[in-house]
Amino acid sequence: MDISLINPYELGRQPFGLAEPTAFLQAAGHRVRCCDLSIQKLDSCLDENTGMVAIYIAMHTASRIAVEALPKIRQLAPHASLCVYGLYAPMNAELFRSLGVDTVLGGEFETGLVSMARRIQAGEGVTQTEPETALDKIPFMVPDRSRLQPLSRYARLINPDGSEKTVGFAETTRGCKYLCRHCPVVPVYQGKFFVIPADIVLHDIRAQVKAGAQHISFGDPDFFNGPGHALRIVHSLHREFPALTYDATIKIEHIVRYPEEMKILKETGCLFILSAVESVDDKILELLDKGHSRADFINALALLRQIDIDLAPTFVAFTPWTTLDNYLELLEHIVNLQLIESVAPVQLSIRLLIPAGSFILKLERLDDIIGDFEPGILGHPWSNPDPRVDELQQEIQSLVTRAEADGLSRPNTFLQIWRLAHQQAGRAVPALNLELSGKPIPRLSENWYCCAEPTCEQLASF
Repeated sequence: MDISLINPYELGRQPFGLAEPTAFLQAAGHRVRCCDLSIQKLDSCLDENTGMVAIYIAMHTASRIAVEALPKIRQLAPHASLCVYGLYAPMNAELFRSLGVDTVLGGEFETGLVSMARRIQAGEGVTQTEPETALDKIPFMVPDRSRLQPLSRYARLINPDGSEKTVGFAETTRGCKYLCRHCPVVPVYQGKFFVIPADIVLHDIRAQVKAGAQHISFGDPDFFNGPGHALRIVHSLHREFPALTYDATIKIEHIVRYPEEMKILKETGCLFILSAVESVDDKILELLDKGHSRADFINALALLRQIDIDLAPTFVAFTPWTTLDNYLELLEHIVNLQLIESVAPVQLSIRLLIPAGSFILKLERLDDIIGDFEPGILGHPWSNPDPRVDELQQEIQSLVTRAEADGLSRPNTFLQIWRLAHQQAGRAVPALNLELSGKPIPRLSENWYCCAEPTCEQLASF
């Protein structure tokens, strides 16, 4: 059967979420085509002979794009059975079924895709028989990236000196053993995570290095869900490819807990660590159940600077509990810690997304703040008790979008945010010495963020 796998968007990554199921489906005898809507058109992988279309939705942004793309998919592949799979699929199952999707697969989805393909090919009907969320361990296979676009078309590593490297993307685990209340992984995986065997990870990375990768970005929700597993992989990589560099996402509490292991990461080529700091307010961190404090964040930053690994903090700058004072305090910490160059401006505009099943909903006294789930926005709407905070978020989001379009530097964008936030709070705007912005750090050409509205350009891409 002809099967098309579609990736709407995933932060400029060459998607493991297409490469792994491609291997499974081809091993089952199917012909697979892949389409990444961030760089391809839908008609490159769909036609009247397509029997099954599976759309990978690992992000909020991808889900919004998938909703817009479905009519065109149906037009190009009128006889295909439709599936959505990935993290955001089960959370938005009702919406996608109402749009004509037959099968919804979350969690460990590969065997479900193979089962669906067998069912469709056998003429057993479109009614789903596979579990909507599967949390059983699967026998991982070496990903097949041969159907994907070249790494050169995806996000690049930009060094402080302006030089660039081709980036490969790998996963060593899926799911997460932590239960941060705001995290979209939690409603699906419920604290479980699965290790991808080291030999499969290494085989995948070898193939990407052969294809031109000079830097690897590990996409695990937390690279230290299994510290021993992570260290075995980076030791092996460094022995085989001593010039290869990498980055990873690691919780603040793990950075503080594993100082010696952080030194090993440095020795094996780690350039920077992404960490979801989320807030510098301890009350908000407790509400989010992040497992770290503001002091832990500061200590983690000091440790990484001592061993010369850059920290790229991410934030959920706007929550139902954020006040104007909270926001100004966040900006002040970024200044005082000399992190302006380390924080992508989009991080200062991120508004908390509350998907279906979010553990945020377990908190008490939210009835006046958070509304019922709305399929149209893929989440629960909420408003801040102080309307000035919501107004500030919208203004900063627009400001960041304009600044990125104009190519404004991080320090100059931060200066505009600094002025705007103080004005919104009715405060005098303190002078800001941009010479204290901190040194530029290596970063990917596409910013990391938990969620965002798709742009007009993304919605027109297919």
